Amino acid sequence: MARHSQKPSPTALSRRERQIMDALYRLGQASAADVLENIPDPPSYSAVRAHLRILEEKGHVKHDQVGQKYIFSPTVPVEKARRNALSGLLRNFFEGSSEEMVATLLDLDSKNLSEDELERLAHLIDQARQEGR
Repeated sequence: MARHSQKPSPTALSRRERQIMDALYRLGQASAADVLENIPDPPSYSAVRAHLRILEEKGHVKHDQVGQKYIFSPTVPVEKARRNALSGLLRNFFEGSSEEMVATLLDLDSKNLSEDELERLAHLIDQARQEGR
């Protein structure tokens, strides 16, 4: 199988790679200079280029050449990337227990949830019950 067609693993990203991916998801597509301007405590331009090349080798990003610039974009839609990341967290930190994961999230964020958000969560739980999930 060709290296570029491998399914990306969101858990295999370094902190800096994650920051770069977050910038690409926010921007949709970007040059290395654009990424550099949109990550915290940025490294050198050449370091960003190196990280983008590694991310491309891992299958997380692709590039198109526009004039003299390479324009990078994520290969996986943000929703799918979120699901993949959560699946990894669920397996690795919660032994596959959705209940434990949700309980932890609620424990961490319960003071910040509005009444509307709590209602939406209750609705999603009811919907999951009806669909037999």
